[in-house]
Amino acid sequence: MSDRGPPGIRREGTNAEAANVGLRYVVATRGSRLALAQTDQVIFQLMSSSPGVSYEVTVIRTKGDKDPRPFFAMDQKGIFEKEVDRAVADGRADFAVHSLKDVPSELPGGLVLACVPKRECPDDVLVTAEGHTLETLPRGAIIGTGSLRRAVQILRARPDVRVKPIRGNIDTRMSMIGSGTVDGLVLAYAGLARLDVYVRYVVLPAEEFLPSPGQGALAVICRAGDAGTLGMLRSIEDPDSRAEADAERALSAAVGSGCRFPIGARARCAGGRTSIRADAFSIDGRAVVTAEAEGGTEGPEAVGRRAGRMLLHRGAGRLAINWRKGLAEWNDR
Repeated sequence: MSDRGPPGIRREGTNAEAANVGLRYVVATRGSRLALAQTDQVIFQLMSSSPGVSYEVTVIRTKGDKDPRPFFAMDQKGIFEKEVDRAVADGRADFAVHSLKDVPSELPGGLVLACVPKRECPDDVLVTAEGHTLETLPRGAIIGTGSLRRAVQILRARPDVRVKPIRGNIDTRMSMIGSGTVDGLVLAYAGLARLDVYVRYVVLPAEEFLPSPGQGALAVICRAGDAGTLGMLRSIEDPDSRAEADAERALSAAVGSGCRFPIGARARCAGGRTSIRADAFSIDGRAVVTAEAEGGTEGPEAVGRRAGRMLLHRGAGRLAINWRKGLAEWNDR
């Protein structure tokens, strides 16, 4: 798990003799328990790197929080971050904390991705009351997810189970298990780790369940011209996590993916070299397009773009059209 502060962390620095004592930052975030936990994690790291600074958290309710439809039914990018980032852009907040996978490839003018702290494990997990693996799930089991990508990956591995679209916070989703709503859930491990949720789960095989671009990583957004805030935020950036994020976001931008055209992608950075693998699926899961790329002297964004172009050359664009045509079927489930 990533380093994070204890529950109920105070959002103020305590080193009164620090050179930057008296500095105060307003941090914008969504109000979900996970969003607040992620914000506390970032603040905890900042308190260690920049003692003497205090932080005030302002909660923004977003369109995505108000819309009860499954994510894939929403025809708008940035439904969870746009209003939060607007608070930064207009000066109501100094920076914002997001799940990186929710942040569109192109940010509004005047805003930058200031830093990516150390990434949590990006894998997906299967949560059941009995501790089932994917192989031991009974035939006809109902598995809940709000992700088209996960739905297709589940059905490719187990075409005999049923996938049910769900929404709700982690507590709401957990209450569905054993209630007759679902027999299990597929979730991101990172969310369970950041909330210290202890449940029975198994990690799904990474080769079959490539995560969403950016999954497991956090994004801290601030104004491009705010040099002081940028410098402070970059003190907690993890270079390898940033390289992975840049590669995955570049790939996503190249193919135009998102909630309505899901792909799985995983970049890895080691020794200054970035590699990436990505999968794109047909809506019935029968067709899959795969691309892999590795960088030598080129940077992570170039590696991601190259993999994205490979996906498109191999037919991912045609799959995207089929996804859009078939969304009504998913909405009726």
